[in-house]
Amino acid sequence: MLGSPSMNGVAERRNRTLKDMVRSMISHSTLPEKLWGEALKTAAYILNRVPTKAAAKTPYELWTGRKPSLKHFHIWGCPAEARPYKPHEKKLDSETVSSYFIGYAERSRGFKFYDPAIRSIFETGTATFFEDVEFGGRNQARNIVFEEEEGSTIVFDNVQVSLPIIDQEVNLDPQPTDNIVQPLIANEDIAPEEQTQQPQENMPLRRYTRERRDAISDDYIVYLQEREVESGMMEDDPINFQQAMKSSNSQKWIEAMNEEYKSMQDNKVWELVPLPVGTKPIGCKWIFKTKRDSNGNIERYKARLVAKGFTQKEGIDFKETFSPVSTKDSFRIIMALVAHYDLELHQIDVKTTFLNGAIDETIYMVQPENFVSEDSKNMVCKLTKSIYGLKQASRQWYFKFHQIIISYGFEANLMDECVYHKFSGSKYIFLVLYVDDILLATNDISILHDTKRFLSKHFEMKDLGDAFFVLGIQIHRDRSRGILGLSQRTYIDKVLQRYDMQNSKPGDTPVAKGDKFSLNQCPKNSLESQEMQKIPYASAVGSLMYAQVCTRPDIAYIVGMLGRYLSNPGMDHWRAAKRVMRYLQRTKEYMLTYRRLDQLKFIGYSDSDFAGCQDSRRSTSGYIILLAGGAISWRSAKQTLITSSTMEAEFVACYEASNQGI
Repeated sequence: MLGSPSMNGVAERRNRTLKDMVRSMISHSTLPEKLWGEALKTAAYILNRVPTKAAAKTPYELWTGRKPSLKHFHIWGCPAEARPYKPHEKKLDSETVSSYFIGYAERSRGFKFYDPAIRSIFETGTATFFEDVEFGGRNQARNIVFEEEEGSTIVFDNVQVSLPIIDQEVNLDPQPTDNIVQPLIANEDIAPEEQTQQPQENMPLRRYTRERRDAISDDYIVYLQEREVESGMMEDDPINFQQAMKSSNSQKWIEAMNEEYKSMQDNKVWELVPLPVGTKPIGCKWIFKTKRDSNGNIERYKARLVAKGFTQKEGIDFKETFSPVSTKDSFRIIMALVAHYDLELHQIDVKTTFLNGAIDETIYMVQPENFVSEDSKNMVCKLTKSIYGLKQASRQWYFKFHQIIISYGFEANLMDECVYHKFSGSKYIFLVLYVDDILLATNDISILHDTKRFLSKHFEMKDLGDAFFVLGIQIHRDRSRGILGLSQRTYIDKVLQRYDMQNSKPGDTPVAKGDKFSLNQCPKNSLESQEMQKIPYASAVGSLMYAQVCTRPDIAYIVGMLGRYLSNPGMDHWRAAKRVMRYLQRTKEYMLTYRRLDQLKFIGYSDSDFAGCQDSRRSTSGYIILLAGGAISWRSAKQTLITSSTMEAEFVACYEASNQGI
C-alpha cells in the first residue's frame, strides 16, 4: 500500500543495516541483550560519521558543515576503567570503576559506560579502554564456580553459558523515553540479567505457577497527605534502656545518653523538686537511633530523652499542639530556584531543638533511667522548658524560632509559614524550616555567613555545609552543568530490605495494564481477614507514600489507590503493593532533576478519566506542575463530586491544577 513503511525502500534498507550492526555488536560483546538500545544509538552515531555513496561528504558534515573526528571511536563493549562523577567521594574510595564502553554521550564530550556490579549506566570523559583484551562473544566457553558454605569449591569445566538468559525476542524498534522522573546522569536503568544462585544443601525444588486473579484497572487515584514516614525507620535499634545495655554497642549508647543528659542540664530544662501532693508525674523514656549518612554508613549513635506525652490531659497539661512545617512543594520550588540561579545551598541542624521552647503549663516528670542518685530518688523533674515527647513541644519551638528569625529581618511566606526570605538590595536569601532541619539558599555568600552567625548566637547549631542529604532525600548537584537532582535511593533500599524485597525481580511498571481495584477484592470471611492480618500492608503502603510525596510522582497514582483499602486489604492489594516495590527496585536510581534554563516559567498539565472508580463511579483528576525542567507539585485524586460527562470531569481537573498553580 502506498505510504506504508514497506514501500520506503531507502528507510527499510537503513533499518536493516542498523539491525545487522546491532546484532554484530551484541554478539561480539559479553553485555546483556537489554543494552540493544545503546548499541543502536552507537550504530547510528557511527553511520553519521562515515562516507556514503549518496554524497561525497558524511551526513555529519552535511548537517554541521564540519568534518567529524574519528579519534574518539572505540570498540563497542570493550572493557574499560572509567572514573565517574562522585561529588561526595572520600579519599580512600576507588577512583575508577570496572565497566564496559557502550556509546557516546549525547550532550557532552564524553562516553557512556555500563557498570555490571550495580547494573547502571553513567557518563564520563575520563577512562582507559582495553580494546586489545580478548573479551569474546556469547558462545565463549567459561568455567562456572560455586562457593559452598563450608568454604569448598565446586568447578564445572567447559559449561556453555549465555549471559543473560533471554527467552523473548528482542524488539529493536525504538521506544519512547520521555519520563517525568529521570536520573541525573544515567538516563537509562538496565534490568538485571538472570543471576546464578548458590546451591544449598537439601534445598527443595520449587515450581512456579501463575495464579489467575481478577483484573485490576489502570484508573489510579491518589490523595496526597502530609503524613510521612520517618526516613530512618528501618534501623535495628534498641527499643528500650534494658535492650540498649545488653547490645554489643552498649558503651556507645551510654556515651550518647551522657551527652543528651548534659545537654538537658546545660539548657536547664528542669529542676528537681518534691512531688506535690495530689499530683501525678508523667513518665519518660530513652529513644535510641543510629544516624547514617546518604550512603548508609554509620555517622553516630544518638540517644534522646522523651516524655510520655500520651498521658497528658488537654486543658491541664497542654492547650494546643498544632505546629507548621514546610511542605514538600515549597522544598522543591527552592531546589528549582537553586538550580536555575546557581544559588549557594547550605544545611544547618539545630541541636536539642525542642529544649529551646518555653512552656506555660506546670508539668512534673519522673527522673530518667540511669541518672537517679540516692539523694534525689524521691524527687521529680519540674519542667521549665519543653522536652521531646510533650504534645506542645513542637509548637513552642516554632514560636521561639519564628520570633527570633523575624527580629533579624526575615519575612514569612504567606502561603508557607515555614519558608522565610530576606532581601538586601540585590542580595537575597531563602530559609526553609522543617522542625530542626534548616536549609539556606542565597545568591551571596556574605549574607549566608551573617545568617549562620546570627542563628548560632541564639541556638546551638551544627553547620553541615553544602546540603546533600535532608529528610531522607539525597541532593545531587552538578553546578558546571546547572543540574540539581533529588533522589531517595537509600530510603528505597531500606524499604525493600524491610519487606524482604531487596532480591526481588525488578518490575517494568508500577502497575499492570488492565488491572482494577475494588471492594470486591477485600476479604469476604474471617479466615481471609486473619490471613491478611499477618501481612504488614498498612506499613508498606505508608513507606511507599513517603517516597511518592517527596520525589516519585510516577507511583503517586497507584499508592493512593492502595491507601483506600488500608482498613480491609485483600491479597490482590498486597500483590499490587509488592509490584510497586519491584518497580522501585528497578528505578531506585531515578531522580527529579532541575536545570538552568533560558527562561524560568511554570508549566502545568492536567487530565482526568471518566467514572474510573469501580466502587463510586467518580472520576479521577490529575495534575503536575513543572519549574526549571522538573516537577515541583503533583496530585492525583478522586473527585469529590460525580460528573455527568468527560468534559465536566476535565473542567474539574483543570480547576484543581489552576488553583494549585496560582
